[in-house]
Amino acid sequence: MDEETPPNPSSERSKQRVVAENAWLKFGADHDVPVSVLRLSGIYGPRRNQFMALKAGRARRIVKEGQVFNRIHVADIAGVLDLLGSQKLPGVWNVTDDLPAPAEKVVEYCASLMKVDPPEAIAFENATMTPMARSFYGESKRVSNAKIKNAGYQFKYPNYEQSFASMWEDGSWMDDN
Repeated sequence: MDEETPPNPSSERSKQRVVAENAWLKFGADHDVPVSVLRLSGIYGPRRNQFMALKAGRARRIVKEGQVFNRIHVADIAGVLDLLGSQKLPGVWNVTDDLPAPAEKVVEYCASLMKVDPPEAIAFENATMTPMARSFYGESKRVSNAKIKNAGYQFKYPNYEQSFASMWEDGSWMDDN
């Protein structure tokens, strides 16, 4: 799925997001100003990651067959914003890593780096969760970042495996330093 793929949202929240994107793009066209719409994948970084959830005992390994998502580190969001703003590049941009994966695989990977057992797997159908969390699991997205790469952006964290290994090694998973 790239930026040219027509959106096909299933949740009400995603439908509202498409309406907002179109309104901003129309505003830019009407006022002759470059508007960049960023479609962000699952955001993580210092203090907002699976290491923190595992450490706090609140990580969950919910399994839903066939579901995958991309992710993005906050440093790469900032880098993309800098590139788009400095070059005044308009349009829709997927801000996402190179390795879509099921959510439970990320939990398992982080647990392996921490050398702890991952939480027990829970089938999506049996999981107790908020309506917001359930709607998150209601969609599956495998997204391309080729457009932003072609615009010249080089990812600091090109995939979750490299990113989490780096954050674990340097300790940046737990603070902003």
